[in-house]
Amino acid sequence: MKLKRFRAILIARNREFLRDRSALAWNFLFPVLIVIGFAFAFSDKTINIYKVGIIGDPNSALIKEHSFFKTKHITFVPLDDLKNAIVKIEKHQLDMLFDLNTRHYWVNNESPGGYILERVLLSSKQQTSPHETTLATPFIKQKVTGRAIRYIDWLVPGILAMNIMFSALFGVGYVMVRYRKNGVLKRLKATPLSAFEFLSAQIASRLWLVMLITVAVYIGADLFLNLPMYGSYFNLFLVFVLGSISMISVGLLVAARTTSEEFAGGILNLISWPMMFLSGVWFSLEGIHPALQKLALLFPLTHLISAARAIMLDGASLMDITPQLLTLSLISIALLIIGAMTFRWN
Repeated sequence: MKLKRFRAILIARNREFLRDRSALAWNFLFPVLIVIGFAFAFSDKTINIYKVGIIGDPNSALIKEHSFFKTKHITFVPLDDLKNAIVKIEKHQLDMLFDLNTRHYWVNNESPGGYILERVLLSSKQQTSPHETTLATPFIKQKVTGRAIRYIDWLVPGILAMNIMFSALFGVGYVMVRYRKNGVLKRLKATPLSAFEFLSAQIASRLWLVMLITVAVYIGADLFLNLPMYGSYFNLFLVFVLGSISMISVGLLVAARTTSEEFAGGILNLISWPMMFLSGVWFSLEGIHPALQKLALLFPLTHLISAARAIMLDGASLMDITPQLLTLSLISIALLIIGAMTFRWN
């Protein structure tokens, strides 16, 4: 590998991107507009997704007697670990939690969904005998002792990861297909430039641009929203770097042999949109079908978001997020090798 040729391609690609003012502006504005929109939308504490955790026997008499557990539009999620369940309440992954064994319930006072569900609980009826009901709830409220987390705090890591996904997939995959269609790759093939040098320059160019945009958006969001950060900034940066490389590797795989921009755009959308909705960007994956939860584990975006949230909201160390880091690394290595081996100039 000749560093001089690598550097020439890297500089050319950077200049091409920076001169495209509309693309540059959109990469900055897209995540900012989403953050501002959600911050405004949830400033009045409105939300319409309700999830309730249940610890204990879901077929117990208490469940059958109390009308709250027959309320429509509530997803009841069976859980085993009380400590982890309370953490889910703190992080807005659950709106309310019941322990049927001790007859206690937990609710996050910062959760609009929790507030609504508590009002429903207190107004619900319990059947004490075949012909008698009472409004007295058999549950005792317990305070969430952990730190309260706003929904926007939980949402921002997902938005940053989503922007990385779109920027990496389309910034590499779509652009390389355009190069091939316009004959740029065919002309480059006639030069001493190797495929490895060309692909490395493309990856490096997109990586630093994605990270520059991500850091800038994070700083801006933090200034306006005062985002919580209980972990290490270095660890968060490392997670975003690995996540970016994994997303770039997906784009490289799509663009390795594709010749049609329309087909490439369709494939990239087919990959990105399911990934966005099933990776926990907008809502917690608690309570969805187990098959979808397992499918979400195949997406690099799922592991990127999980690791970023763990660092920002839980103060996780590198040891705590080792599974996510290993998964992102393996996905990146495997797809980069396959993409490089199947790459063609024409």
